[in-house]
Amino acid sequence: MTRRHITHWISGQTWTGTAERHGDVYDPSTGQVTGRVDFASVADVDHAVVTATTAFKQWRSVSLAKRTQILFAFRELLNAKRDELAAIIVSEHGKVHSDALGEIARGIEVVEYACGIPHLLRGGFTEQASTGVDVYSIRQPLGPVAVISPFNFPAMVPMWFFPIAIAAGNTVVLKPSEKAPSAANFLADLWKQAGLPDGVFSVVHGDKVAVDRLLEHPGIKSVSFVGSTPIARYVYETGTRHGKRVQALGGAKNHMLVLPDADLDLAADAAVNAGFGAAGERCMAISVLVAVDPVGDELVEKIEQRIATLKVGPGCNGDSEMGPLVTGAHRDKVTSYLDAGAAEGANLVVDGRKHPISGEGTDEGFWLGPTLFDQVEPGMSIYGDEIFGPVLSVVRVSSYDEGLDLINANPYGNGTAIFTNDGGAARRFQNEVEVGMVGINVPIPVPVSYYSFGGWKASLFGDSHAYGEEGVKFFTRGKAVTQRWLDPSHGGLNLGFPTND
Repeated sequence: MTRRHITHWISGQTWTGTAERHGDVYDPSTGQVTGRVDFASVADVDHAVVTATTAFKQWRSVSLAKRTQILFAFRELLNAKRDELAAIIVSEHGKVHSDALGEIARGIEVVEYACGIPHLLRGGFTEQASTGVDVYSIRQPLGPVAVISPFNFPAMVPMWFFPIAIAAGNTVVLKPSEKAPSAANFLADLWKQAGLPDGVFSVVHGDKVAVDRLLEHPGIKSVSFVGSTPIARYVYETGTRHGKRVQALGGAKNHMLVLPDADLDLAADAAVNAGFGAAGERCMAISVLVAVDPVGDELVEKIEQRIATLKVGPGCNGDSEMGPLVTGAHRDKVTSYLDAGAAEGANLVVDGRKHPISGEGTDEGFWLGPTLFDQVEPGMSIYGDEIFGPVLSVVRVSSYDEGLDLINANPYGNGTAIFTNDGGAARRFQNEVEVGMVGINVPIPVPVSYYSFGGWKASLFGDSHAYGEEGVKFFTRGKAVTQRWLDPSHGGLNLGFPTND
């Protein structure tokens, strides 16, 4: 098998240098190494930032009309080539093709939102704030900005940030995950085809060396990050210490509260889709189902029945509903929680290690089927840790209040959901729950592009959520202008303007 060479994209073209360090890229369904990605040195990152700095001087002055034309062209290319991009995601992440297409669709929503940048950047104007004095506000770009994105959504998560950043007049240096690097280069080439000037969008691949240099580089004005909570905290603390604006979205332990009056078939379907979609490797996955008894037994039975029919296989197979995990090391880490949960006293209802895998050439792939635990208690590792895999834990509670207290006591606050037919209970939940994104009979409440994505507590470091109105404000700075013009009809004097105004 010929292994692909993946390298940086700088100044509108593939980098032609020689890297000193590299990383292997795998096909998770077979376990085979399919590519080698170059790791950027400090000098490589510096080169990308210098290029972005030079491009910013021109790009910030490009008219909003021209920027919008380029954004629309990028959007059309994304639509036309979404199947190609999805195939790349499947080959390096392992998620099924439909999940990859869904990821791209959600990213395109943000591109479409950014196409409205002339409206989004519109300022305010107050005439005659004082005698002969007008005051108005404008928003201006920051400069070169960095995006550090995770492996689990190699197209969507970068598109949470860079369309708005570019539309607002910034230049972008993207550092994607080294586990799934190729989607970033594909997107960079689409930008080139759309007419984006060279240097406005660059890609540097690598590991901690590249991340640290972006966090420390004086030319980078802001950092947008998505990943685990420990790394998010590190990114936030390091970036802000170096004077940067930072939005660092961290981990999650999302709970789904099911009340006794809920439609249990709807709730069971939602739990399976939200718990095992993309093999559970998403920050909005439901990993804890809180069942208000007496519905626990029936709900667990319904989920178990649905798991038995779930087709697990390579993402390129049209009938696969769940693919492998991203690496062998991550699969082994997730698998270790199955033994830990059982040892701690939870009931292992469905053991994902026994789930059938359909597809040829999968013997060495990074497989773990959907896993279901019941009778899970706070304090168990499977409850407290962000497992980031296809492991769903059921916790039994006796009342709504007990379930709410459990959710609010969790250190994470990314997403949550309630399943009920009681409008009063739902309204109370949305008001009382201490979580950033809430679903009511919706298991994965990812906001649409004109709202903003982000959690509370240990799920977010910084004050700004991703995309939407908050994203526009994050990638721009406000400036208030107070102006007075001398009146030429009075000999250059602004008559009547009091000195104490």
